[in-house]
Amino acid sequence: MLLIVFALILLCRKKSDNRTSNIENIAALKQGHGGGIHGEKNHVSEVETVGGGENKKLVFFGNSAGKEFDLEDLLRASAEVLGKGTFGTSYKAVLENGPVVAVKRLKDVALSERDFRDEIEVAGAMVHENLVPLRAYYYSRDEKLLVHDYLHMGSLSALLHGNKGSGRTPLTWELRSGIALGAARAIEYLHSQGPNVSHGNIKSSNILLTKKYEARVSDFGLAQLVSPSSTPNRIAGYRAPEVTDPRRVSHKADVYSFGVVLLEVLTGKAPTHALLNEEGVDLPRWVQSVVREEWTCEVFDAELLRHQSVEEDMVELLQLGVDCTAPYPDNRPSIAQVRHRIEELRSSKDQKQTQQQHDLISVVDDVS
Repeated sequence: MLLIVFALILLCRKKSDNRTSNIENIAALKQGHGGGIHGEKNHVSEVETVGGGENKKLVFFGNSAGKEFDLEDLLRASAEVLGKGTFGTSYKAVLENGPVVAVKRLKDVALSERDFRDEIEVAGAMVHENLVPLRAYYYSRDEKLLVHDYLHMGSLSALLHGNKGSGRTPLTWELRSGIALGAARAIEYLHSQGPNVSHGNIKSSNILLTKKYEARVSDFGLAQLVSPSSTPNRIAGYRAPEVTDPRRVSHKADVYSFGVVLLEVLTGKAPTHALLNEEGVDLPRWVQSVVREEWTCEVFDAELLRHQSVEEDMVELLQLGVDCTAPYPDNRPSIAQVRHRIEELRSSKDQKQTQQQHDLISVVDDVS
């Protein structure tokens, strides 16, 4: 496993005018614990400053659980690169005497500390069972870090497009539809916080999974932190056609992105530029072209086609994905409607199974 020391990442910074950036001195400062607020409210703790006010500690949110740690602990942690995403590079950090956490090192943040704090407080206050909670953040002139829970199962993207060998866990209809439902619930919660609260970067690599394959949506509320030029082409396959500035997102743009995820879940194909070194396909256009030719079964991932009893449900979810990716925002359903339709599909499957069991019992009784 590739080990990287956070101290090296953070200390190897460019110096100018013989001044050492504050982050380079953090490891040498005497630090206490991160001072997270304990209680039900999810406000951040006060930032403790050192010297001229630049050398700061990690700022913990009230929803952070377990043992707290400070920046010095994070600097000493060994870390494995998880991947480079839209907003920065993510690491798995193993603290010496603490938890395993995920740390995102943000890039191209153009906000002042006050504006950054205002934006990140909104994300830190979000608490839902299908969201990856934000535990803490660090802001300095040279570094902006976010600390999240680490989920060992990885992302939906890795599950769909990763290991295809004999040791692969089959992704059944129950697993895929359950993951889709959990993600929809998380997005619905975000949208319920107000008309201006959107995710802005919904894609399969931002849907993480627990050991029970429950969805946890990450990277919410970060679109407003970065400059528009910093967003790579890899999000193009998920972005709604009306979105020209990735910082200006909307509920209906989120629905479009989620619709692409639904099509990805059903087809097993990655959208354009979603994977490094792979072109992918324009999923909405490809799905519609195949359906137009009445080859609907050709759309689905071969792994799903083994379960013939759910073909009708698969077609209905496919239609939902197509509805979500309508070119015009007004023609798309709300995320609440999307969540409701997925729940109906899953409950109808349970009802069918119950009815089949009852029919089987009836046949056995008749024979006996």
